[in-house]
Amino acid sequence: MGEMDIIAKEKDTLVFIEVKTRTSTEFGPPQLAVNSAKQRQLSKVALNYLKEKQFEDVKARFDVVAILLEQKREEIELIRDAFDLNWP
Repeated sequence: MGEMDIIAKEKDTLVFIEVKTRTSTEFGPPQLAVNSAKQRQLSKVALNYLKEKQFEDVKARFDVVAILLEQKREEIELIRDAFDLNWP
């Protein structure tokens, strides 16, 4: 079905985290790779996980960690609540 990079818990919220890394911004920043198709796929994985673990009533959110590793600079950005659940 797919994979989730990181599943974490912050207080009473389950956090599904997608990590994207790029070595240049030639095709845009890393977070742009989490497009609507990727969001749908991540949503499917998260829904399956929540159902399998019987966490239907648990708060959840999607974060993205965008990592840019250019020759002369490195940048890491956490984007909390990057997108809402995207029903497949």
